Amino acid sequence: MAKRLTRDDCILVAIDYQEKLVPAMYEKESLIQKTERLVRGFGILSLPVLFTQQYTKGLGETIEEIRQAAGEEAVYIDKLTFSAWGDENFVTEFKKRRRNTAVVVGIEAHVCEQQTVLDLLEEGYTVYVAADCVSSRSAFDRDVALKRMGEAGAVITTYESILFELLGWCKAEEFKQISKLVK
Repeated sequence: MAKRLTRDDCILVAIDYQEKLVPAMYEKESLIQKTERLVRGFGILSLPVLFTQQYTKGLGETIEEIRQAAGEEAVYIDKLTFSAWGDENFVTEFKKRRRNTAVVVGIEAHVCEQQTVLDLLEEGYTVYVAADCVSSRSAFDRDVALKRMGEAGAVITTYESILFELLGWCKAEEFKQISKLVK
């Protein structure tokens, strides 16, 4: 059973929101908007975020909207493996943050994201997936991947639920910023 998200144990892993991939995604406008809000929320809460880019030379950088939301301190890891966990640089950066709970979002849900989630679960990490920050070229592939990740042990939820769970209460100093962000 998954525990509640806490600030001292949480990291956001954003998979492959790249220039040549995002335009082909199902409901891309909503995907970009909600992912941007989640990334900004993690920034407001001063929580770590790791971005992956699949074969950057061929598929481009992380899209500008999400890069801007991430700010200057963002870490981008170029990978060739579908699972981020298969990349030595990613594993090193992930472990440096000393977090046991990963919120994983990205594209494509049924390929790189799903394999990353399955590997993180296999390694013993607690994994949350923000379903509204996940996509594939087709809704069917996305939906099947979300189902599989959930059945494997990931907690399927939403970006807004994640941010308010991390806040904990309305008296948190970041409450107004997060509340404004999601409206």
